[in-house]
Amino acid sequence: MSLYRAFLGLWIGGLILFAIVIMLGLPLGVSEVPGGILDHQAAGSAAEVDRIQYVWRSAGLWNQAAIAMIGDLIFIGIYGAGSLLGGLHFRRSTMRPVSILGVLIAIAAAAFLITDYAETIGQFIQLTRFQGDDSLASLAASVRPVKIASWLFTFCGVIACLVIRRKARRTA
Repeated sequence: MSLYRAFLGLWIGGLILFAIVIMLGLPLGVSEVPGGILDHQAAGSAAEVDRIQYVWRSAGLWNQAAIAMIGDLIFIGIYGAGSLLGGLHFRRSTMRPVSILGVLIAIAAAAFLITDYAETIGQFIQLTRFQGDDSLASLAASVRPVKIASWLFTFCGVIACLVIRRKARRTA
């Protein structure tokens, strides 16, 4: 299988999983936790994690939270690997803008993998322990902006590379 096909399959598969994970997390957005899993990620303290998890358990949503987080762990690996392969593929391009973007996409993909796994594993540990942890909650909240920025860069960067290459083919 070519690098391009592997990248495209994993990247698109990751985007499909992203939509599934979002749907899995929707029931977690109850009135006391309107942001659902996003509130849990941004909690920043054991007390806030405990409050959120208490609401979920009281509403019978603990299993749903665990399923959503497991789905997120799978998504991270597939989308992150797809983005990394995409960056490596585009890095090989003879078109300088695509090549440079490819390097930056690969770097952003590595940052995404590291930060999103750190965040989600920390969340999952707290959920399975039924107890918040200040260090894990702080870690999840602090890596969140880097995770979001790196995800956005990989997504927009891959699309930009695909568009640039397509336009170059049309003008050639």
